Amino acid sequence: MTRVQRDQQKRARADVRAAGAELDDCLRACAVHSGKLVGSIDRRRIELAEQLRKLLVVCATRTAPAPPPAPTGATALLKRAVKGAATPSSGLSGELLDALLAVASKALECGYDDELNLALVISATVLAHRKNSRAGWRLRARLLETLGDEPAAVAAYERYLELTDDDGFGVRAKVAGLRSAGETERELLALLRRQCPRAEEFARRPATDVWAEGLAAHAVGDWTEAEPRLVGALLALAAADAPVADRQELLSQYLDLRLAAHRDPAALPGLTEALALYAEQRRTRMRGPVADPTVGGVQWISLGEFRNLIAGKSVCLVANSGRVGASSLGAEIDAYDLVVRFNSYRIDPQHTGSRTDLHATIHKHGFNWDRPVTTRLVFGGVSGDWKYSLRNRLVPGAQQYLGDESLRWPVRTIGRLSADAWPGIPTTGFNMLYLLDFLDVSPTLDLIGFDFYESGAYRVPEAMKLAITSVHEYTSEKEWVMQRAQRVTDLRISLR
Repeated sequence: MTRVQRDQQKRARADVRAAGAELDDCLRACAVHSGKLVGSIDRRRIELAEQLRKLLVVCATRTAPAPPPAPTGATALLKRAVKGAATPSSGLSGELLDALLAVASKALECGYDDELNLALVISATVLAHRKNSRAGWRLRARLLETLGDEPAAVAAYERYLELTDDDGFGVRAKVAGLRSAGETERELLALLRRQCPRAEEFARRPATDVWAEGLAAHAVGDWTEAEPRLVGALLALAAADAPVADRQELLSQYLDLRLAAHRDPAALPGLTEALALYAEQRRTRMRGPVADPTVGGVQWISLGEFRNLIAGKSVCLVANSGRVGASSLGAEIDAYDLVVRFNSYRIDPQHTGSRTDLHATIHKHGFNWDRPVTTRLVFGGVSGDWKYSLRNRLVPGAQQYLGDESLRWPVRTIGRLSADAWPGIPTTGFNMLYLLDFLDVSPTLDLIGFDFYESGAYRVPEAMKLAITSVHEYTSEKEWVMQRAQRVTDLRISLR
């Protein structure tokens, strides 16, 4: 991003914050942006275009109680959405709110200037109409963090935390990480100021000019004149509250140059101290602080060790379905040797039973990670993201056994079912079921309440608004289960 573009984005952000965005203006901006994405081959923009299409469907019908049949192609939807946006709105309904938030989230993932500006408009609109929207404040915080305004991002994250009783997205860890990283970065800059006293005379000039002078001096081999200018530019950026990404990039470049110029062994301790502080603030900003790296002394288990833990035991997998929530099967569920629950499961002893021996969860959400269980298996398709979530979301002492990377993504890594063989993203329940079926060491393997969300979701309250996502192949998973079923009743499917 160029300096001019960054200045434009800052002004846009300030304008949106000051005035807010009228709902109809916001919808019109979304409709126009949808037209810009036609023919894009960028995966992130294709996903954004799909969310915009869904938003436009909502927009096109929201003002007319009984619209006549009309074409549903992209061009027709665009025209109808723009026309609808020009009509006085009936307010921000729940359906429209969810559609706007989905668009903003995908726009944020794109990361390009146009998409970030669209997310800015949506964020301002949502909070103008729903001042206490938890999702709106979390969106605002993520957006500000992306733009490099960490103080404002922390404030927005804290507002989100004030509005929720459950931190399923690991926001507290994020806030702690940003605060800790900011303090460590200031400590690093204070160290550089002490190590290079001449930097002060350059810290009051424009950082861009001073940095260029420092690079020029370094290019001719004059590190004595280069270093104070480079450090001065870093101090000037910090004093001006420059975006975090800019500060981090120049800090990294400076330390690289300092390492290359290092000649005096006596200067090694000072360089080592600076590098340690730089690494710590980068690590904490990315991953958050970890009070207990051993996670309460948890025992990591591999595929073979997990097999030994479950061998010979009766197992039931309890779905998060509305059917379970009204089943009155609590006592029968608790009678199994092992009770497996998923993600944001909800406990109602009469219907769901009270025991949870194994919690299987996707890494993206933190629901129920604080509930004590014997074994916790965390599933995730991307190794780096999976490790990040484990570091930030695991609660020390909440589990005795924790699945290692051999148990990270059973359908893909154990079953070797590629995207060609199984196109959809496997659900947590299907990953768990596939693993148990593959190991084949349980004399009883029952599924309780698995109707593949035909009866709706039954989750902890804070997770009830999460959409039943369309990225999974529920039909294929149901077909796989029924092909292996030995007995089927209204509430129970037995595979063994």
